[in-house]
Amino acid sequence: MLAQLSIRDIVLIDRLDLALDRGLSVLTGETGAGKSILLDAFALALGGRGDGSLVRHGQAQGQVSAVFDLAADHDAMRAAAEAGLDTDGGLILRRVQMPDGRTRAFINDQPVSVQVLKSIGAALVEIHGQHDERALVDSARHRDLVDAYGGLENLVAEVSALHRGWKQAEADFCAHAARIEAARKEADYLRHAADELSALAPEPDEEEALATRRQVMMAAEKVAADLNEAQEVVSGAHSPIPIVSALMRRLERRSGQAPALIEPVVKALDGALTALDEAQAVLAVAIREADYDPRELEQIEERLFALRAAARKHNTRVDALPALAASFRAQLDALEFGEAEMRRLDAAREATRGAYESAARALSDRRKATAEALDEAVNAELPPLKLERARFMTAITAEEAGGAHGFDRVEFHVQTNPGTRPGPLMKVASGGELSRFMLALKVVLADRGSAPTLVFDEIDSGVGGAVADAIGQRLARLSMRSQVLSVTHAPQVAARADTHMLIAKDAVDAGARVATRVSTLAAESRLEEIARMLSGETITNEARAAAARLLAGA
Repeated sequence: MLAQLSIRDIVLIDRLDLALDRGLSVLTGETGAGKSILLDAFALALGGRGDGSLVRHGQAQGQVSAVFDLAADHDAMRAAAEAGLDTDGGLILRRVQMPDGRTRAFINDQPVSVQVLKSIGAALVEIHGQHDERALVDSARHRDLVDAYGGLENLVAEVSALHRGWKQAEADFCAHAARIEAARKEADYLRHAADELSALAPEPDEEEALATRRQVMMAAEKVAADLNEAQEVVSGAHSPIPIVSALMRRLERRSGQAPALIEPVVKALDGALTALDEAQAVLAVAIREADYDPRELEQIEERLFALRAAARKHNTRVDALPALAASFRAQLDALEFGEAEMRRLDAAREATRGAYESAARALSDRRKATAEALDEAVNAELPPLKLERARFMTAITAEEAGGAHGFDRVEFHVQTNPGTRPGPLMKVASGGELSRFMLALKVVLADRGSAPTLVFDEIDSGVGGAVADAIGQRLARLSMRSQVLSVTHAPQVAARADTHMLIAKDAVDAGARVATRVSTLAAESRLEEIARMLSGETITNEARAAAARLLAGA
């Protein structure tokens, strides 16, 4: 529920902290005292349209905060958590309004977009008035309200899941059919290309290996003589290895005579012999690699030419040819075996569509039964609201294509007088009738699909005593399941409130300006206010007595 509303520097409100409780709270006061300003400020905190003119004259900014006390599993708490917001201890919605029209939005002191604020605000509060299109008059919500009234949410979720499965099966079938058709159109080309690449048999990284081998072979002619000369020097008749070996053995025999002189020399000569042995091995490998058959070079060059010609023909890279060959073969296989797969996918598509349509028809039947019960319940509320000649009806029309919600388009219609043509609620009902239709709907739907806080803005405007009393009764009934705040001019409504607040303009700053104030009325003050609502500016004893009777009756 809404626990506190704080407003700073909004039009005539300089500072206002309003604590609210459960049940029915009413806000009364003279015309022009600031009731509309208060509701505009509240709507701003819920994500409503910003307006620089809301900022009190001479101030740098205006600000509105709304504190909500909610269960941890409430939809708004889950939505806030999904948006990455800290939700410990409830939700605080705050909006800062600048004089230039810019606004900033916060939830639990964390910056959010206005869209996020508005989405979460809609789950917390519904504001109903004669011309408010955000509430029950929004036909886009009517199907959800019927589903909530009938407890059809699980069946709707099942239909939605079946619809997703059907659409996925449809997409799989269409994608496969497109592949088959494309393969069929290009079958001859694919077969020729696949055979050609199969004969070529390209291998991964083959081009790089062939190019490297070709480069080595082409360079071998230039370096072969030098390599042979180096091998002759190291291993031939004039090789220093025998001479160094003999010299090292002579020195080793004399090492006992002067070890300090001879041992370092022997060690160095031994290292030289090891290096010469390694040089012999490396030279032998290099000479073997430099020794090639010219026919092998010719074959390598022919292979490279064939690979590169195939790559140019298919507008791809040489190293992509193996994958391309596999793709061609796969497309031919798909054409060969695809008909059976297409029949399987078609059967799956038809099965999932049948399951969806069966569940959607069952949902439609339940919706129609629910709509009849809803119409009966709403129509039972209309006579006391002086709408005894009016009829409420839920129009359900079939949508040929269907969707995740099923086949049904749902819209609330009304007939305000016998013999007239029914039509959409928003278009047919007048302002006063619309507010009473909305109240009847909310009374019936209160514990199903309703926000925790409901605000009614002068829905009793223009009605007489008996109708106002009937409105008060229904607001009181509604407040047993939701927190209700009603801005009212009807004493019959005010008398039924659990909390009665008075809004008024007071002179401040030695009379230099006025500011809007809200006070919670105690019993005696409440009696006086209801008497004023009954009699006007001059409060008579008869008005006080009538007010006392209203309070006692309530």
